[in-house]
Amino acid sequence: MTENYALLEQAIEHHEHVTAMYDGERRAFCPHALGTKDGTKHVLGYQFEGGSVHGLPPGGEWRCFAVDRLLNVTTCPGPWHTAANIFNPQSCLDTIDLVVQPAPPRAARSW
Repeated sequence: MTENYALLEQAIEHHEHVTAMYDGERRAFCPHALGTKDGTKHVLGYQFEGGSVHGLPPGGEWRCFAVDRLLNVTTCPGPWHTAANIFNPQSCLDTIDLVVQPAPPRAARSW
């Protein structure tokens, strides 16, 4: 298990923010689920601040990050950011190892 993965687990369990560099952009997000996609560790998070190659709408958006590509990962307490459409649809993870509890609304209907 990587150090990043352990930090993301902690952030999910304690509803903490994560800040990290990803694809040359600073990201701030609330991680909601950890698992794998095609054998690679990924995290599904609600990005609420920072940059993005594709832009970030006001209020934020769901993003999928490859865990090993996250750099300078830190966690901190703060208001939890989420949206009701977490797994509707979701193509970030083939296998889910850990999901935030309580799950956001509608999550139970989609997986």
